[in-house]
Amino acid sequence: MPQMHTGNSADPGNSNDSNVDELERLLVEGVTLSQAPAAPPASPPLQREDGDVGTQGGDVQGAIGLFAEAAQDLATAGVELGLGRHFACVDYCNQVAEKAAQAVSLLRFGRMSTYDHDLGKLGALVGAPREIQDEMAILTPFHPESFYADTPPEEADDVISAEQASGYLQSARHILRWARNIVLKP
Repeated sequence: MPQMHTGNSADPGNSNDSNVDELERLLVEGVTLSQAPAAPPASPPLQREDGDVGTQGGDVQGAIGLFAEAAQDLATAGVELGLGRHFACVDYCNQVAEKAAQAVSLLRFGRMSTYDHDLGKLGALVGAPREIQDEMAILTPFHPESFYADTPPEEADDVISAEQASGYLQSARHILRWARNIVLKP
């Protein structure tokens, strides 16, 4: 049970003077910690008979959190589409794809995968099926850094029609469903 400081200087264990002396001693002499043996390095993912990759060494909490962010971004993309902000919609779709794939990466490898904003390549890195990689590749051009290199921000919503944005939203939904079946698998 933790001890509480009561401020009662009659109790030598709680004396302000003894606490200050102890603190000064620790500062002057330093602290020596006994180290527990280091944990063994995480094992690589295990390939199961059904072809799925196991989660040994994966970051389940991080994967679920990032998946939740992707789901929120998908909802926001739908709102942006409804408001007629087509580029904002597809920008969020791009983020859905990235976060969904990175959630899978966290689960499978215990870390996010390094990539260069090419979502198709990211899909390949995390073991997405070819169909998902293709849908991710469709969303690659909508990373703001790439998109705004060729399109002024004031023209962004005019470059993408509502019909196109709706199609990209469907791609993002499909990618998120794929990740859900991995990250939230019972």
